[in-house]
Amino acid sequence: MHYTGEVYRPPLEARTVLLEVTRGCSHNECAFCVMYKRTPFSIAPMENIISDLEEVRTYAPNIDRIYLLNGDPFVLSFDKLYEIGGLINHYLPNVKTITSYASFYNLKNKSVDELKKLKALGYDELYIGVETAYEKALLNINKGCNLNEYKEGLEKLKSAGMSYHAILMMGVAGAGNGEVNAKATAEFLNIYPPKSVFPMTTSVQYGSKLYEMRQRGDFVEASLGEIIKEQIILVENLDLPEDTLFSSGHMVNLVNVTHRWKHKDQILDKLNYALDNLSQDILNSTNEREAR
Repeated sequence: MHYTGEVYRPPLEARTVLLEVTRGCSHNECAFCVMYKRTPFSIAPMENIISDLEEVRTYAPNIDRIYLLNGDPFVLSFDKLYEIGGLINHYLPNVKTITSYASFYNLKNKSVDELKKLKALGYDELYIGVETAYEKALLNINKGCNLNEYKEGLEKLKSAGMSYHAILMMGVAGAGNGEVNAKATAEFLNIYPPKSVFPMTTSVQYGSKLYEMRQRGDFVEASLGEIIKEQIILVENLDLPEDTLFSSGHMVNLVNVTHRWKHKDQILDKLNYALDNLSQDILNSTNEREAR
């Protein structure tokens, strides 16, 4: 298999075959991110993709799911994605779901009709770094879209019947802004509820633009206590189907809460318990990262 530079995939895809179709990230300008700084964006040669599919067919011919690498493969044109989807269906005819990281930035060059055609090939369950729908914070982190473009992208997904997983950044609006951030983000997600919600605690990584903003005093980190409160407000304002997965089980989070939405009361109970029982030293601290 061909893998270039950093390789990242969501925790839910731990057992999914990874197929490299792009390297790095096409945007690579998000203020909080250093994931792909050492790997320039490029498109994997088609001969590599075919070779990898042939290899997968030899050891896992019956897989029903495949994950495309790397940072945002959905930036590829409709024609390119359609060609890749056709190859996947040819070499691995049991594949029902083709998934990857994506962003609303990637949906600007896709029509609803094109998304429907990709959905018919198996493209679905995209992992979208929504991060926030509070416009001030959204513009600060430079996701490549404003809030109206976010909404246009979400409406495209909804019209195409394509599902998505929402990755959120708790604390990304900075200290004192947790409530407005949580309510704005919940209102946005309620337009077209995701298949899963993954809240993540914002980490200020050395070498990121967010780190520079903090050094200048333009960004003040929320405390861990504020972030738990923000998550509580988010949950209170979300209106999701009962089978939606809500999980803060990633290692960046202080509190691990994983339940289906039908157990919303248990999600809130665990978050409130943490807020009431963790020490003030912990609640007043931040998720600051200084490692180089």
